[in-house]
Amino acid sequence: MKAYRARLLRFDDNTGAPLYDEDGLLVVGPDANGRAVVRAVGAYGALAERFAGVAIEHLPGRLIAPGFIDLHVHYPQTEMIGSPADGLLPWLEHYTFPQETRFADPAHARQVAEVFFDELMRHGVTTALTFATSHPASVDAAFEAARERRLRFVTGKVLQDRHSPDGVRDETGQSLADTEALIRRWHGVDRLGYAITPRFAPTSTPAQLRGAGELAARFPDVWIQSHVAENRDEVRWVAELFPDSRSYLGVYEDFGLLRERAVYAHCIHLDDTDRLLMAERGAAAAISPTSNLFLGSGFFDYDGARRTGLRHGLASDVGGGTSFSPFATMLAAYGVAREGATKPGLTLQPSNLWWQHTAGAAQAMGLGGVVGNLTPGHEADFVVLDPAATPLLARRTAQAETLEEFLFALIVLGDDRAVIRTVVDGR
Repeated sequence: MKAYRARLLRFDDNTGAPLYDEDGLLVVGPDANGRAVVRAVGAYGALAERFAGVAIEHLPGRLIAPGFIDLHVHYPQTEMIGSPADGLLPWLEHYTFPQETRFADPAHARQVAEVFFDELMRHGVTTALTFATSHPASVDAAFEAARERRLRFVTGKVLQDRHSPDGVRDETGQSLADTEALIRRWHGVDRLGYAITPRFAPTSTPAQLRGAGELAARFPDVWIQSHVAENRDEVRWVAELFPDSRSYLGVYEDFGLLRERAVYAHCIHLDDTDRLLMAERGAAAAISPTSNLFLGSGFFDYDGARRTGLRHGLASDVGGGTSFSPFATMLAAYGVAREGATKPGLTLQPSNLWWQHTAGAAQAMGLGGVVGNLTPGHEADFVVLDPAATPLLARRTAQAETLEEFLFALIVLGDDRAVIRTVVDGR
């Protein structure tokens, strides 16, 4: 076992309320299966005697917090950040599809995967639900790189057998066979998981979506990920392509793709019937505020999510998203919640923003109790943050009178310079 003495942030497993120790002790060590987990956590004064024989690393002034979880990100779009476009559909046509064509080459896929994971860990992200491309080689490359880093990581081959250019468009039968082969090869290996991944409804034929739903039924513990209701042009297109479905979300329901461990990015242009359906099925929304602002897609309705009990968490959505930084994502979510509120004056508490990127995101993924928190039994993934990483951040955090002020200063002024260590699987 090993222990760390520092400021500690974690969350109540039931309510999501923040739990904080100004002088805390985090003890990590192997469980019965040899996994590195949190063995104990709390005030240093209450735990020091009990763990007197354990080596303690003292990190005065530092903050230890759960590793961040990115609920939706595209690793093949790592090199596309900052590509300008008039909106989602032109952006896909001019940048995304040409870039993703290159991932048929395993060497290129592995090279970008290395950069992607370095960026995640540099920003304190220890779990990610990630799109690959339509090429099986892109999936293998990502899983291999994640496994070497011992990350908890989920990805999948993109399914897109229509309305896609040569180079990324796949063939229906082969795409489903490849998906099943990848599930059998990678799902459950070490800390890896597979996600059945239709890009979005317009780029899959009914036959492909039906096959994806059948695979989801046969492999109930794999994930499902896609996009839904990101912008209004896309919503209109889906209505034309699937006139018999009640809504865009209804397309996924009709094909058996709405259940626990199903995470849908964006979820902006939904109604309460859609939200209630997602809540009933156990599906979750991946909120991508920097991407939504960048592409002019709209604002996630936090009021609607709360009203209907819709699970949700935060995501970078790189490369539509403009930063790997959880601090940038949390700050954008703060603004989106206020701008998109149906009730005037909605303000998200800083601790709730942090919860959405850690324990809340874990719950959305169906990994509550596994990652995203620092209560006993959780896997030992955490970050060590420096509240004095920059002169201005140091001055602001020193003046914080409450935990919420302290966390908000980190959200507004923090970046990768504040992440001085990322610990994955206890290492």
